[in-house]
Amino acid sequence: MKVDFHFDPMCPFAYQTSLWLRNVRDEVGVTVDWRFFSLEEVNRFEGKKHPWERPWSYGWSLMRIGALLRRRGMDVLDSWYAAVGRELHELGGKPHDPEVARRLLGDLGLAPGLLDEALADETTHDEIRADHQRVVDAGGYGVPTLFFPDEQCLFGPVLVDPPAGADAVRLWQVVSGMAELPHVYELQRPKAPADQALIAKRLEPYVRGRDWVSVNRGEIIDLGSVS
Repeated sequence: MKVDFHFDPMCPFAYQTSLWLRNVRDEVGVTVDWRFFSLEEVNRFEGKKHPWERPWSYGWSLMRIGALLRRRGMDVLDSWYAAVGRELHELGGKPHDPEVARRLLGDLGLAPGLLDEALADETTHDEIRADHQRVVDAGGYGVPTLFFPDEQCLFGPVLVDPPAGADAVRLWQVVSGMAELPHVYELQRPKAPADQALIAKRLEPYVRGRDWVSVNRGEIIDLGSVS
């Protein structure tokens, strides 16, 4: 089994799902190809510049680095996404700061100057736009988004405590099973107050690290109460 995982490195939910999918990969040998999607672009307000029109744009510019690394190998992108995600979503750091981004490259044994190389290469824009458009054309709007070999597309699963081991495999069976039923469109768990509190607690590192306002489908999300 192979799955394409579309992510924005700034998204805390995509990161949690990536931890689950890496565990599934270890358990059952699924192949994961990492692809991009821009929350900055899909949630862009009218009149605001596209992320590729700015000298530095948090998630988009990081993904330009990722696009360059993917040319070296999917395993390189895999390690980089894990490092960037841990920095923001577990440590509350700022991988979207160019100097932190350089440090993370160095920590992986890569040249910090790859950041400048990625920004100088206009074709990195093209790779991100192509990945992003694939999701949009399928009716998608966010991350995590999964594509299966038959081009079945699913949004999710949205996780805050990613399961491991046998539980990770059980969830994989649910998700891959849903992909076999193309006319099942939605399955969602309502969030009780206790669920909201758990999510807020898990998002604390992300809230500390972010330097932007979170937006979902045109609506500003207030996460200030968990900082």
